[in-house]
Amino acid sequence: MNATIKLNGPDEVRDFVLNASKCDFDIDIFYNRFIVDAKSLLGILSMDLSRALSVTCRGYDSEFEHTLKKYSVA
Repeated sequence: MNATIKLNGPDEVRDFVLNASKCDFDIDIFYNRFIVDAKSLLGILSMDLSRALSVTCRGYDSEFEHTLKKYSVA
């Protein structure tokens, strides 16, 4: 599953990481060639949050899909 998201600040990053950490599969976030684990708070905070970020999930979880929709940009 792939999505494009926008995280506006540390509170949204914390919420996203908390929900991603509940999944038992790999989730990556990337912008250009910079890739971080979506379960890494510091990794995501080190990214340019003014940009839309691409998310790739290596599995499916209905609760995490809700989180992706919450932060999705169309």
